[in-house]
Amino acid sequence: MNQTIELLNARKSMRVYEDRPIPEDAKKAILNAAVQAPSAGNMTMYTIIDVTSPEIRAKLAESCDHQPFIASSKLTLVFCADVRRWMQVFEKYLPEVRKPDAGDLLLAQQDTLIAAQNAAVAAESLGIGSCYIGDVIERFEYHQELLNLPDYVVPTCMLVFGYPTQQQLDRPKPPRFSIEDIVHENAYDQNKNDMADMLAKRHGFDEAQLEDWVIKFCKRKWNSDFSREMSRSSNEIIKSFCKDAGK
Repeated sequence: MNQTIELLNARKSMRVYEDRPIPEDAKKAILNAAVQAPSAGNMTMYTIIDVTSPEIRAKLAESCDHQPFIASSKLTLVFCADVRRWMQVFEKYLPEVRKPDAGDLLLAQQDTLIAAQNAAVAAESLGIGSCYIGDVIERFEYHQELLNLPDYVVPTCMLVFGYPTQQQLDRPKPPRFSIEDIVHENAYDQNKNDMADMLAKRHGFDEAQLEDWVIKFCKRKWNSDFSREMSRSSNEIIKSFCKDAGK
């Protein structure tokens, strides 16, 4: 197995960091890896906000579901889907340009997430841990103001980085589903991959353990207040991004 695949297999989220900075050359390498990512039509429909302000990091630690480790991260990058730049240049040179719609948002978010994953992998190769923060989608109006986001620019994900502590390095990686569980051939097989069976196999649960785990997980994640807020904010993001569609 080559080094890149070994790195991908070993990577896990790191949430506790040593108190040492990330050198500028390492930071530049991470950012360069991000902007070298493939993008639709080579349009690069994203902007990366490098949050260097401790005050803003502290605010993000609170607004992103109260996660203090965000404030202590050594590098904080907010990845935003962004079609504003293209709209500006199109409208400069063309007399008529359609306004952004849902398809543009989804395509821009694809670009954004590919760039973010490039950054995460690059950091891992340098011995720098990272953790995705999906909660930046929550409280859209607040994050829009905090980060001064204009029309057609919306937060998609956040990555925080730092050199992981030994405890984090030693912590086992959570088990993943198998290839057989996830990969379907040619079309979606609706008779395959019962989630209860997949979870039982992944965790080694008996029926009672499985039921208890699913109930607790659903309460903690799916039915949680932060999940409901994420959905509310996502609807606002779509409405804001597509408000002029059809014009």
